[in-house]
Amino acid sequence: MDVLIRKLQTERLSLWEAQKGALDAAAAADRTHLDGQDETAYNERNTRIDEIDARVKELVESQARAKEAEDAFSALIAAPRTAPPAGADDAESQLRKFFRGESGRSFEVRAAPDERPPFRRSAAEVRVLSGLSAGAGLNTIPTSFYNQLIAHLIEVSGVMMTGPTVLNTNSGEALQIPKTTSHSTAALIAEAGTIGASDPVFGQVTLNAYKYGLLLQLSNELVTDTGVDLTGYVSMQAGRAIGNALGAHLITGTNSGQPGGVVTGATLGVTGGTAVVGAFTADNLIDLMYSVIAPYRNSPSCSWLVKDSTLANIRKLKDSTGQYLWQPSMQIGAPDTVLGKPIVTDPFVAAVALSAKSVLFGDFSQYFVRMVNGLRFERSDDFAFNTDLITYRCLLRADGDLVDTTGAIKYFQGNAA
Repeated sequence: MDVLIRKLQTERLSLWEAQKGALDAAAAADRTHLDGQDETAYNERNTRIDEIDARVKELVESQARAKEAEDAFSALIAAPRTAPPAGADDAESQLRKFFRGESGRSFEVRAAPDERPPFRRSAAEVRVLSGLSAGAGLNTIPTSFYNQLIAHLIEVSGVMMTGPTVLNTNSGEALQIPKTTSHSTAALIAEAGTIGASDPVFGQVTLNAYKYGLLLQLSNELVTDTGVDLTGYVSMQAGRAIGNALGAHLITGTNSGQPGGVVTGATLGVTGGTAVVGAFTADNLIDLMYSVIAPYRNSPSCSWLVKDSTLANIRKLKDSTGQYLWQPSMQIGAPDTVLGKPIVTDPFVAAVALSAKSVLFGDFSQYFVRMVNGLRFERSDDFAFNTDLITYRCLLRADGDLVDTTGAIKYFQGNAA
């Protein structure tokens, strides 16, 4: 599998070199756009690059699952054969018993106190504010099931991949977070002059616990078939559904009856020119990057966040020295970069258009995501009795908001209509 991944990586780099060749040839001919066949070929290569990205991701995930299975078998083979305590079951058996209705009608999926969800590492580590014990439900579900749910959730939410500060709490009361709205300023003082006061201005962010949920129905045949990967199926369906619902609000939520989106809290960095119909230039992105001050710009969680279609436009841009702003990653699993900073895509960021806020840049550790610890599952055998389906309900309580509105995250906005 490693050979295949390396082969795909080589093909990806080769495609990018071909892309650069086409763009450089157009520039040498003093053409601002690719013509006919060149444009078609460019778009086909761009699509292939995206296909390779998706394929490599699948292979890496498959490799990780195989490694987990191998480690598990190794541990079982090496472990002494001791009888389990009376009434004890392994985590997978407990999960299947729940699906079959043999172990109660609900459970909560929780992370272990020392576990970190698989978000990109940042200076602001995930903060676990709960103190769970085995008796509180820690042993009712395998840790890997929790990780799979979170993994699928972040697949559809780019914000969760940028290194936000994640707060896990074990209850849903309003959580008050200090919010910086402006910094202190100093001034030149004459000898014996009066020193003026300049205090920073603080506000307050209230992180609530908005509820997201879905119903998921499985046939009795699927539940009782031991050959079916129930954890994978349920985690994919639930994680993606909850991720789509929450992910949209983490980008553009109004903060009124729903989370406050990162775009909603961000500040204007650069406005596009009048002759480009909402699009950006290389200079616009450079200006946007340096509109964010150095402490935020140097943060490990400093990233670009755009829509997939916007990334295709960024791949064509060069700086004043002729260097492409976008650079493909040379390492499997590492993000590509723009001007040396990681770029992440999110389907809920606006596309390039007039007045659209289509590019975000800044320190995403200043965006806080609050989750009430645990995805709750409940089952009903009666809801769809006439179709012999078992109905499961998945619930998540979460919120989000930008806690530093002094310019930690800024956006590019297309010119007005």
